[in-house]
Amino acid sequence: MPTYAKVVICLLILFSTVAPQQTPPAPANTAKLTGRWRVTFSLTGDPEKNLIFEVKPKGAGSFTLLDTGPGNKAVPDPASATWSELDNNRVSFSSETELQLGNCCREWGTLIFKGKFKSRTSITGGLIFVTSIDEDESPYKYRSHTGTFTATLVN
Repeated sequence: MPTYAKVVICLLILFSTVAPQQTPPAPANTAKLTGRWRVTFSLTGDPEKNLIFEVKPKGAGSFTLLDTGPGNKAVPDPASATWSELDNNRVSFSSETELQLGNCCREWGTLIFKGKFKSRTSITGGLIFVTSIDEDESPYKYRSHTGTFTATLVN
């Protein structure tokens, strides 16, 4: 076999085995939790409520409660919040806050959102509000309420 043909065959073999290995994997469609998010949420049995979640660096943030105050009014001061980005485009954010539960009582507790990016500008998921009130019937001994939420990037 002529030398030229051997070189061509060797180059073809080399490129057919090396080229696929050098191709970087396609980047995952990972969204990032940044900016301000309008969060619409509803605890089971209660009307829909709204807040603005502002993401700050290093897991810090704030909740501006738009209609969770007495008389469904805005709460004047933002509440400090925390957040984290988890695996598989999942996020978690939470804050201590006071909410109206049902039509009689307001309770303090921890409002925890856990969701998944549906797009770079949309998150959906579930939430739990855990109060500091003892409840013997609960396996965790605290009263808790669950619900759902959607969040849309504002800016």
